[in-house]
Amino acid sequence: MNSFINLLLLVVSLPTLLFSVFVGFDLPIDFFHTTGGRLPYSEEVYIILGLLILIIGLRRSIRRWMGVQMVKQQSKFVWNNPISSERKRRVYVYNGLEALVFVSLIIAHVFLTQKAYFVVLAYSILAIDAIIFVLLNQKAFRVGLSSKAILVADREIILIYLNGLRKVSISQQTIYFDYIKDLQLSFPLDCIATSQKESFFNSLQAQIDRDKVLFQYTK
Repeated sequence: MNSFINLLLLVVSLPTLLFSVFVGFDLPIDFFHTTGGRLPYSEEVYIILGLLILIIGLRRSIRRWMGVQMVKQQSKFVWNNPISSERKRRVYVYNGLEALVFVSLIIAHVFLTQKAYFVVLAYSILAIDAIIFVLLNQKAFRVGLSSKAILVADREIILIYLNGLRKVSISQQTIYFDYIKDLQLSFPLDCIATSQKESFFNSLQAQIDRDKVLFQYTK
């Protein structure tokens, strides 16, 4: 999910930055027989691009906040523990890089043109959200297992349903869940602290029908 959203943001951000280069340096646009600085409706274009960036980013943000709030309700899970220290460090690094990218884009657009104020506002909101999310939830990143699903909630939200499950296996530090109709879901094994792995897999086996689900796990 996170990779897909990042790809969408990249798809929108690159043309937006290129547009600012044309507008800021007043480069010729032969197709419209004008230059970037004289391009009509440029501010409206920035508003549309800013809205796209904001909608894409906030959609991920809302999903993150909701996932963390859900997994904090420990009484609704049969197994619920914080993510591993290694995974938490990675969350800090990735969210820091994410905020840094947004800040870099803000600086670039401010340097290029004042017309991109709404795009700057959109990136500012996303950068602040990335920082606040980690600061407020650093103790709330957890993995929860219920009778119906597994929920991993940190900078990514991973939801693995147990209904229709046919096989659980581990390969290269990734847990794979195979379902009917060739559907496969997964999440990184390092989300779970080493000391909690045995407890997690014991709880997981207790929630599934071992006669219907092939469970491949070696301690």
